[in-house]
Amino acid sequence: MTAEALRFETTADDQGLRLDAFLASRLPEASRVRIRRGIDDEAATVDGKVRKASYRIRAGQTIVFALPPPLAAGPEPEPIPLSILFEDESLAVVDKPPGMVVHPAKGHWSGTLASALVHHFEQLSAAGGTARPGIVHRLDRDTSGVIAIAKTDQAHQHLSDQFQARTVRKEYLAIVAGNPDRDRDLIDHAIGDHPTQREKKALRTGHPSSREAQTFYEVEERFPGFALIKAKPKTGRTHQIRLHLASVHCPVVCDKLYGGHSRLTVADCRTRCRAERLAPELPPETLLLERQALHAHRLSIAHPLSGESLEFCAPLPDDMQRLLLILRQINS
Repeated sequence: MTAEALRFETTADDQGLRLDAFLASRLPEASRVRIRRGIDDEAATVDGKVRKASYRIRAGQTIVFALPPPLAAGPEPEPIPLSILFEDESLAVVDKPPGMVVHPAKGHWSGTLASALVHHFEQLSAAGGTARPGIVHRLDRDTSGVIAIAKTDQAHQHLSDQFQARTVRKEYLAIVAGNPDRDRDLIDHAIGDHPTQREKKALRTGHPSSREAQTFYEVEERFPGFALIKAKPKTGRTHQIRLHLASVHCPVVCDKLYGGHSRLTVADCRTRCRAERLAPELPPETLLLERQALHAHRLSIAHPLSGESLEFCAPLPDDMQRLLLILRQINS
């Protein structure tokens, strides 16, 4: 249901107010968090232009705002199909598809893994907060693969302790643009906030935001212009594998943030491989990939109740398999 748009005219008394403060003064029944959510979702315009919460208004302007509905106590259950790899009374393990956001956030209030979990499971831990039922760790939206879900607060705490102690073993598969100089290596570079772009991270040392980060990688297969990489992060920083692989001049294929391209066509593949007859049955404009080619392939944990060592593996998704089949034509 679309919220009804409200219209306001500013006066001299409003001069210099932030947009969020102005709307809060006109809508005392709405929380600032709710107002801010609406502004972040581009539901506020000033003289017809979308503005941010920090925008300073002037007298004589027209503000139109659609106040979003209040959020429920947690994510709304949605009947989204899930690939469940394991389930018992305290733990579930899911193969997350690419393109799915893990929990509700700006611009992604529905269609999340959290909404699917609430629909599929009768009980989930609340230790991560109402917006993140069962969520112990996360994967980027376009990263597919294994993710562990806690059903009880006790299981959540045990799993969180394992991640903090770095006893969890994670293995990712990535198709990268380029070929590493070495067959295997440890990338050891601290990661911190990017100096100018909020959505990115950067290799930084000595900065207040910097934290140590190590990724061990091995080359599984090499192709002209591409490689299949197995990456084993020893730490769990945001964007760690993507940033570390880009730092050795082998960005993950279709990683727009760190590789500069978000789509790969047959024509792109032929050009990079220098193989004009690659996949001759496919038109040049055929889209092969439009998300970062990164997959959480394997996860090893101790069961939160029994302590038993468990290992879970998610098969490589269809889009990455398809690209590998095409690249293997070159080496055959």
